[in-house]
Amino acid sequence: MATATYDLNEIKRRMQGAMAVFKQELSGLRTGRASPHLLDHVQAEVYGTHMPLNQLATVSVPEPRLLSVAVWDKSQVHAIEKAISAANLGLTPATEGQTIRLRIPELNEDRRKELVKVAHKYAETAKIAVRHVRRDGMDALKKMEKDHQISEDDHKRMDGEVQKATDQAIIDIDQLLSAKQKEIMTV
Repeated sequence: MATATYDLNEIKRRMQGAMAVFKQELSGLRTGRASPHLLDHVQAEVYGTHMPLNQLATVSVPEPRLLSVAVWDKSQVHAIEKAISAANLGLTPATEGQTIRLRIPELNEDRRKELVKVAHKYAETAKIAVRHVRRDGMDALKKMEKDHQISEDDHKRMDGEVQKATDQAIIDIDQLLSAKQKEIMTV
């Protein structure tokens, strides 16, 4: 019996993990203000491999509408510039020595709608991850009933608990999405 209770906590923890990834992805979506998290997903091809920007440079916000990327290795400036351009963030790199400056332009209506679509895509990915966790939990419960570790009644009750956790996670994702959508569309 103890394994099933532990199972539910593990399922909830994994669902929270999917939500944490979603929150991080949303923080990278631009809302007209400069944020160092904007470049979190940018990966540059350096030293024969893809590396996250935060392992190659220091990203800072000297002004509300400006990002400054201080590249540590002078030979990697061009690769990082290229990665930022390829990230399709709508930013144009301006390089001065080992520093890349990124002006954050005002968001126009089309760009806002585009960002909302990206946010929806992130939300769908998070929901799929939550559903995968749910499926794993349901499969584990079926196996436990089949192996006579739990009764049919316990299986039904725990099934309900897993479904309840799933429904709550989906609601939380939708709330985060709607808040981000409002933030993006606010001029």
